[in-house]
Amino acid sequence: MEFLVDNLAPVMFLNLIVFLLMGFPVAFSLAANGVLYGLIAVHMGFIQPAIFQALPQRVFGIVANDTLLAVPFFTLMGLVLERSGMAEDLLETIGQLFGEIRGGLAIAVVLVGAMLAATTGVVSASVISMGLISLPIMLRYGYDRRLAAGVIAASGTLSQIIPPSLVLIILADQLGRSIGDMYRGAIIPGLLLTGLYIVYVVVITLLRPKAAPALPSDARIYIEPNGSRGMRSLAVLALLAAAGSYFTSSYYFRSHFAVPTDERIVVALMAWGICAWAIALVNRVLRLGVLSRIAERVTFVMIPPLFLIFLVLGTIFVGIATPTEGGAMGAVGAIAMAVLRGRLSLDLLKQAMDTTTRLSCFVVFILVGSTVFSLSFRGINGDVWVEHLLTAVPGGQWGFLIVVSVLTFVLAFFLDFFELAFIIVPLLGPVADKMGIDLVWFGVLLAVNMQTSFVHPPFGFALFYLRSVAPKEDYHDSVTGRLIPKVTTGQIYWGAIPFVCIQLTMVGTVMLFPGLVTHYKDNTAQVDTSTINLDTGSTYGAGVYGGGNAGDPGAAFR
Repeated sequence: MEFLVDNLAPVMFLNLIVFLLMGFPVAFSLAANGVLYGLIAVHMGFIQPAIFQALPQRVFGIVANDTLLAVPFFTLMGLVLERSGMAEDLLETIGQLFGEIRGGLAIAVVLVGAMLAATTGVVSASVISMGLISLPIMLRYGYDRRLAAGVIAASGTLSQIIPPSLVLIILADQLGRSIGDMYRGAIIPGLLLTGLYIVYVVVITLLRPKAAPALPSDARIYIEPNGSRGMRSLAVLALLAAAGSYFTSSYYFRSHFAVPTDERIVVALMAWGICAWAIALVNRVLRLGVLSRIAERVTFVMIPPLFLIFLVLGTIFVGIATPTEGGAMGAVGAIAMAVLRGRLSLDLLKQAMDTTTRLSCFVVFILVGSTVFSLSFRGINGDVWVEHLLTAVPGGQWGFLIVVSVLTFVLAFFLDFFELAFIIVPLLGPVADKMGIDLVWFGVLLAVNMQTSFVHPPFGFALFYLRSVAPKEDYHDSVTGRLIPKVTTGQIYWGAIPFVCIQLTMVGTVMLFPGLVTHYKDNTAQVDTSTINLDTGSTYGAGVYGGGNAGDPGAAFR
């Protein structure tokens, strides 16, 4: 009993971990531990019974949180786009675009994974879609099984770091920071991670050319009558669209002064997409025959989802819309795109809404359970125990960040990102804030680290998703008729390990170069409110309206 009195907080935390490892549902494990140890603490006199009266208000606060509305909106947007065949069209188009180079199909998978990440935000949808569509093609043309499996599993996890990631929404809510800032901070690390995946594929093709061969000539379907690939036409289209984008965006910039860099990029890219799509549409309607088949295919397949991405994320980055409003626009835009493609059906809509409802309820129930747990945990000074435990680590901020990164990496072997976000982030966030660490940077660092939880052998969820759709037995290919060997679980695990190393490299990069994330901050002067001195006498008049300090705009705050 004396031991329990002195160590109630660590015993409570370890008991939670044991419950989770035994397979109990996360939400109920959190809530049950909170209630059980709360009653023990009341019996021991640590806390008053009245503390449980705060629970109903906390639960109502969760349900009334407008920020969490972004979760169902972005989920619905992604599911509608994925079920309407967008992933299949993108993989076919980009695969044909890069198919003539070694590793082209793998590069296409990475690029499509990044695009799906910016539209779906759900790992399972991305991995299963690319596993069903691209894995048979890669196996058909002789790709190394480990490379093919690793690329598909890792590319699917990009939806955890590239906005509108659901992980970033949860982390922003748990850390008390703006979702928009979290999105802006995560965009560069997400794109860099995409680039590292492509670099890895290129290196593999240089070292082992047979591991990722190019598509044979008979597999390239978008060929012109003269036998050419039509790439020159695509380049001309891109240049014409760039010229149109320059003139239209320049007019916008002249009428809007002091436009920040991110807004300039969003406006220029949206203008380029609109111009390219308009040129291709005129060519098709008037039957000019100027553009090649591959140029038209790329324009009509890639521009609409890219435009939707820039519309949603661009309005959030620029500040026109909140993330919740951006998610609502994205959901409506996805439904509109499905209608225009003639692929929206009542059955599709029911499936998407059913999955969205399940995922949203899953998030809310875990959040309610974590609220019950944190109420009792803080009541027995568990937060103080965690703070003393982590601040005692030698090395200050660096020691804290290294220990947290290692802890997150190890826990990711057993817990998924939702469990990590709701269990450890509320405990680590206040400690990081007291140590002067930027919480948006800290959140992105955790997001990149938690992303490895999906590709950790043997418990990575992305590996399970891929295993469910990868061939478990030898089969005859429907196109070539050849016998294709099965994909083993060991090949999936070994293929994921290099990408785990790449993700850990990205964790170190974000840690060493905080500017990759902290660019979200504006360059305006920050005012320290603790130094404000309001003087209503003559000094105020002289300092602000004239006198010796009239030329110093900061004089009134000093």
